[in-house]
Amino acid sequence: MTTREFSNGILRTLFILFGISAVLYLVYALFSLVIYIVIAIILALMANPIVRFLNTRLKFKNTLAVTTTLILFLLLVTGIVLLFVPLIIKQGENLSLLDIRSLEMNYNLLIENISSFLSSYNIDLKSILNPAQYASSFNFNFISKIFNNILGILGNLGMGLFSVLFISFFLLKEKHTIFNGFKSVLPDNQEEKVLISIQKIRDLLSRYFLGLLLQLFIILVLYLIVFLIFGVENAFIIALLCAILNIIPYVGPLLGMIVASVLIMLSGMQADFVSETLPKTLYVLIGLTIVQLIDNNVNQPLIFSKSTKSHPLEIFLVILAAGILLGITGMIIAIPVYTCLKVIGKEFLPENRIIKALTKKM
Repeated sequence: MTTREFSNGILRTLFILFGISAVLYLVYALFSLVIYIVIAIILALMANPIVRFLNTRLKFKNTLAVTTTLILFLLLVTGIVLLFVPLIIKQGENLSLLDIRSLEMNYNLLIENISSFLSSYNIDLKSILNPAQYASSFNFNFISKIFNNILGILGNLGMGLFSVLFISFFLLKEKHTIFNGFKSVLPDNQEEKVLISIQKIRDLLSRYFLGLLLQLFIILVLYLIVFLIFGVENAFIIALLCAILNIIPYVGPLLGMIVASVLIMLSGMQADFVSETLPKTLYVLIGLTIVQLIDNNVNQPLIFSKSTKSHPLEIFLVILAAGILLGITGMIIAIPVYTCLKVIGKEFLPENRIIKALTKKM
């Protein structure tokens, strides 16, 4: 290697590193825009089947089909806002006005009631842990802050919603132009594989995100039914919170049960703990467990296994690995990212034994 070639290699490496650094800085500086684009892509993936249906079955022109689809999404969002947000705001105001000191006293009383109940079965809670230590260090101000922050976020959603709809409109309307522009920069020998991969990824992710929305809606309705049956206060708020936590695979449902149990016991401090509050909490937990059994045995196999063409054990291991590496965020994005990697692997490394074993259903 000559000195000139060595120098050119160093300059090329520095240029690549500079380019990567510039891209990462732009992503950091324009993080909100990146989020809008990602949400718009997800919305476009979910809306594409509807647009295709309007184009092929109802013979809508592309612009009209895209506009109609986005209007339907906007009407759906507006309907949710008109139905639920006033209730959320009302409950948020109530929680923001809570007497935090009183809530802390209720928490201490709850610990005492649990200790007294366990002591009747010769279980000394104080010998296992020191409840007073946790009670003194537990700060309930986060409850009112969370709901006040939610109200603030709702006030700033207008710009974000407009941006997402605007980007989604052009992603759907100009998808052929964008697609052709992308094709023009692909190497000729890899073009077919890349295009096939994109098509498969789009189809799989479209089904996955639509199925995920359906799953969350079903979970919300079932949780709400359980809470209403047992007369839980703020039933919709707790059901909505548990449904949102359900987005986190495996860990989310458990967190939802814990949050629901604590809120139910804190709200029932005026009643007798052993004869009323504790049985009510246990009945609700049984109901939530039944809902999770329905979700795990019906919803999840249908959504995760069939839409992503992956075995349930395979999905579990992927989510577990992503959670160890990237925490909660990794668990949420694990399945879409893994699905994309499987499609790419099948197209570019079809003879690899591991790839063949993982993608035999695709």
